Parts: sequence; C-alpha cells; structure tokens
Amino acid sequence: MLHRKLYQICCDGREVWIYLKDQQRMLERARIIDIEGDLVTLRYETEEEDETCAWEELIRIESIGAITQKLASVPRGDMEPLVSDDCPEAEQIRED
Repeated sequence: MLHRKLYQICCDGREVWIYLKDQQRMLERARIIDIEGDLVTLRYETEEEDETCAWEELIRIESIGAITQKLASVPRGDMEPLVSDDCPEAEQIRED
C-alpha cells in the first residue's frame, strides 16, 4: 500500500515531509522523483547560513517511518477566508 501511495505522490509532484526512521531525521519539502523497486529517489533543499543546497537521495522504502503533506494553508489574523461564488451548492457551508 505504501508503494502505491508513494507512486501517486510521485506522479502528482507534491511536496512531502518524510521521516526516516533508521536515521531519525525529517526531510522537509521533499519531492519524490522516482521509484524503482524498493528504492525511492528524493530531491529537497536545505538552507545553511548564507547558501541554499540542493540534495538528491536514494532511500529504501522500509526506512520511511511517516509521510506528511500540506493540504491547505490559511492566513492568520482577523480575516475572512476568500470564498468563491462558483462553489457547487452541495459543497457550500450553510449557516443555520
């Protein structure tokens, strides 16, 4: 099941946060570039002092402890979220 989900994320090109349980570290904002057998190719960037480094890593599927992805973001503050008038009626939030 994890293999299928990784393949779906790879095809969608979404950014993910991956926890590597054998190294006990989190890779932030990584993209899954390729999956071949039990190897996953990841690409991500890190910022260190005054430079940005791009990394590409091969990891085994069994080292993946967790995968998370951002679904949405909402600005903080006292603002009303933007809504669309074109929203289908079945998806509209009703005020009762």
